[in-house]
Parts: sequence; structure tokens; C-alpha cells
Amino acid sequence: MDTTSSKPEPLDLSHHYSHVTKNRGSSAVKDFYKYFRIPDIGNLAGGLPNNNYFPFDTLEGAAALPDRFKPTPNKPVNPPSQSPFLSRGTNVPTTSQVVVPKTSENDDVLRKIDLKSALQYGTSQGYPPLYSYLRQFARENMHPNVPYSGGPEIILTCGSTDGFAKTIEALSNIWVEGRDRVEDRSGIVVEEFCYMNAIQTAKPRGLRIDPIKVDDEGMMVAGKGGLEDVLKNWDDCKGKRPHLMYTVTVGQNPTGATLSVDRRKEIYALCSKYDIIIVEDDPYWYLQYPSANGKARDQPTPARATPTSQNFNVPKSSGYPFLDSLVPSYLSVDTDGRVVRLDTFSKTVAPGCRLGWITTQPSLCERLMRITECSTQQPSGFVQSMIAELIMGPQDRSGRGGGKDDLGWKTDGWVRWLEGLRGNYERRMQIMCSIFEEGKQLVKAGRRQSISQEWSVVDTVPMFDFVWPLGGMFIWIRLNLETHPLWKKTSHEKLSRGLWIHLTTPKYLVLVAPGSLFAATEEIRKEKSFSYLRICFAAVDEQDVAPMSHRFVEGLKSFWAKKKLDDIDEDMADDVEQRLLARHMC
Repeated sequence: MDTTSSKPEPLDLSHHYSHVTKNRGSSAVKDFYKYFRIPDIGNLAGGLPNNNYFPFDTLEGAAALPDRFKPTPNKPVNPPSQSPFLSRGTNVPTTSQVVVPKTSENDDVLRKIDLKSALQYGTSQGYPPLYSYLRQFARENMHPNVPYSGGPEIILTCGSTDGFAKTIEALSNIWVEGRDRVEDRSGIVVEEFCYMNAIQTAKPRGLRIDPIKVDDEGMMVAGKGGLEDVLKNWDDCKGKRPHLMYTVTVGQNPTGATLSVDRRKEIYALCSKYDIIIVEDDPYWYLQYPSANGKARDQPTPARATPTSQNFNVPKSSGYPFLDSLVPSYLSVDTDGRVVRLDTFSKTVAPGCRLGWITTQPSLCERLMRITECSTQQPSGFVQSMIAELIMGPQDRSGRGGGKDDLGWKTDGWVRWLEGLRGNYERRMQIMCSIFEEGKQLVKAGRRQSISQEWSVVDTVPMFDFVWPLGGMFIWIRLNLETHPLWKKTSHEKLSRGLWIHLTTPKYLVLVAPGSLFAATEEIRKEKSFSYLRICFAAVDEQDVAPMSHRFVEGLKSFWAKKKLDDIDEDMADDVEQRLLARHMC
């Protein structure tokens, strides 16, 4: 039964549009393009370069088959297999040749993939074949249960950073201190530790950064510093209550937290009550790790998000058990149409693609398209056509797509590729977390003398704690610096900095990201960032994950053995940057 008519219309969010966004009209040039599609028209109107003078005759590349990597189960019973590759016979191919031709014989603009069209001026929604495919994939497979009438629309971007910048431009006015009134200043809600590119995009526009406390699951709702507390007890002297939220809900950067469906519903209800637009940046959505749930020892299992083999997509399935098993987007509860979701190919293909898309309600998507028309216009035609050919495959005999039969990965292959990526990253996470779990306590053996006899004593000192991440690429380490022998003899910041430098010395040679890089405000940086480190298990080669993890643990153990301030001062006197760069030059 069609339930579309029973769904509510998305809310009108135009009261949140910036002054510039409200005043934008459609591009007269882009609107004129519709006449170019008239069959046999003699086009003397368009200022288009002649496609015969494009220097590329084809665009080609050897691409992996979608089943190159071994997936991990949606509901694991045992630890994931350590082998990242599927076993193949010696004569079984592992790649296919993807070819984007100069011209395609297909006349359907939504299926025509060639350099003649891809490298020409195009529409701001994105390259028509890729736009059409991603729109269908987003609506039918990723988010089949969006609860507003008509469902969402998409627009392609030059990656999530570009998508966020356009979203902020559409939904906030520039505020200048000393020129504008404090009461007119808007704010954006973020996790207290967050992805700093978002902060650095918002702050120059004068947006106030309003941090919310986090726990192992992510952004908190209740309690002091939680979302409800901040919004309910808002101080108007700081300006207007925030009307924007930026959040990473799966494998949050840097904390690795993943929000449960119940927590999402609670946060969404507050955003609906206080009229806040949720900008959901979700580059790690496909990287959810059910094997991590309940793994931490010596700690009660938190009530966290639990990606399992259950079907989160109710009543309508995505058609793929893997996608159904993933904790769904805020779009799944978006009855108001107040969610702007950012997706990217950066983690599923490569960051250099600079290709992604925004999924949101149609009216807001139209405003974002107006911004795109006068800025980036569209992502690179080279990248869009190659991704389209890889997944969709050729629509006639002139090209070659991904897959064994050169007909493209199709959606089955694309989802299988995502499963394999999840499997590889989950195995890395398991290796690193297992080593950290074994090494997070410093064991000290000694002897104690009583009146009648001597006792052997084993003491354990907790150096750090962490939670096994349910998604993403990061492990968020909480340092127990208060257990260090020098805790009361120097500043906390100096002790933390000393550890960071110690880890980079030749014996350990491990570079980790200090928590100060992710503090949403200067107050948070000073108050608590010294207690945290972010560690990425994704980027290093497979064979290096275990050795680097062991070096990290051993580096902490040796640092905890330091009992004199002179030992730390000696490390800190070293010019770390010069030493590391000199090593790189060698």
C-alpha cells in the first residue's frame, strides 16, 4: 500500500535561510541549457568549447572487483578472520578495466556516460547519470523510510567539506563582532570534541560554537552540559539560541562514538522543539563494527548503539542485509524535514575524488543548487564519469565498467565493496584494540615484608582507558595521568605534552593526535583536552597495525616509569618537528 499520502509535508525552513540565500535566483545560463537538448537543433547560443578539441579520447583505469576484500558478519560469533583477502585461484582475475569513451551512442541523458558530456559544462545537481543513480540509491537503499511526503532530494558536492560550507552559507548570516548586535548572533551546536574543519568553517562567519558534552555513545541529551540542559537554560546574553547542529553520528571524529536509534530520537525531539536544523556528517556510516559491542573488560557494557543482524529498516527494507544492519541516519526519524545529511566517496573510494552528495528536503536542496550554480558549478567531470562507469557500467558497447563482465558493479557490487571495506577496517580495529586492552595497565611486581613473613605483591596502574569503537577509524584514548608519578609535580598540560613528545622518540616513533586538536572551544582545550589522544587504525599498512600498537603501549609504560621532572624536560627540549622532518628527509 502506498503510504506517501499519509506522510507529513516537510516543514518550511525558509525562516532560517540567510539573507543572500533568500535573494538567490536560478542561473539564467543554466536554465537556458534545457534548449540544448532539442533534437537536431543548430546550437549557436551556448558558449561551449567544442568537445572534439578535448585532449582526452578515453579515460581508463584498472579497478578492483567488488569482492576483493573479505567481509565480516553482521552478527559476529567469533573474532573476524585475520585475512583481508578472499582466496582465489591463480587464474582468477582480481581487476577489471574501466573505460569511459569519448562518445556514447546512448541518447538518454540519465544513462549516457562519455567524455563528450562529462567534460562539458553541466548541471549543478551533478553529472546526470551519476546524480540519477545516487538519488535512487539514497532514497531506496540507504534511507528507504524517510517519514515525510515525497522523500528527500540530493545534490552532488565536491566532498563533505564543500557540502558543509554550502549548507552553512545557506542557513546562516555573517555576524561581525563590533558591527552587529550580540542578540543577533547565531550559534551552532557541536560535540565538545569534534572535527575541526567544521569549526573552522563556521567561526569565520561569526557563528558562536556551542559545545555539548559527550559520553561513550556520543552527544549527551540529559545531565549538566547535555543538549537539553544547554537549550532549556539558554542565556540570551550570549545571543540567539543555536539553530544549527553539526554532528558525526557513526564513528564520531575523534571519539569513535556511535549514536543509538533511541538517542537519535531523543536528540531529534529536542531539535524539533527548539527548531534546530541537524547537519549530519556521516563519512563512516558503512564502517560499523558489531564485533566491538561489549568488548571492553573491567567496565560495564554501556547502553550504546548496537549494529547487528537485526533489520533497522522498518517497514521497508533496503534490499540488502548489510545496509539493513547499519544504525540508520537521522533521516529515518526526520518527520519535519530538518536533517541535512552529508555523504562522501572519500572513505569508500578515495579522498582525492573530492566527490560527495547532500541528502535533504527538496526546498532546501533547491537553495543549495542556487549556491552551487554560482560557486563550484559541479564536481569534476573526470571523477563523476569514472565513478559512474565503475558502478553503473556502460549503457552501450562504447565503454567498459567495473566487474567481471565489464558491465559495471551495479548496486549489488557497490554494496559488496562496502561490506569488504567494513571487513578490512573491522579487522584492524580488532587487532589494535586487543593490544590496547592487554596493555592499558602497568603491572608492577614487588615484595612486602610483614612481621612474620615476606609477601610477593603485584600492583596494577591504569595508564589509559578506551571504548572499542562501534564504527569509524578512530580509538579515543583517555589518559589516566593522575596515576603518573609526576602528576602533582607539574602541570597537566606539560605532562600530556611530554608524553606526546616521548612517543615520537626513535625507540617508539609513534605519532598520535593530541586531544587539543579537537576541542570545540578554548575553554574545553584548557579544561580537559590534555587527557585525550586520538589514534587512527585505518591509514597504516595492515602488517604495521600490531607493531605500532605495541610501540604505543611500550612508550606509555616507559613514560610512566619517569620519576624526575628533568626526564620530561629533557624530552621537551628536543625540537620534535625538526627531528621528525629530518628523519623524513633521510
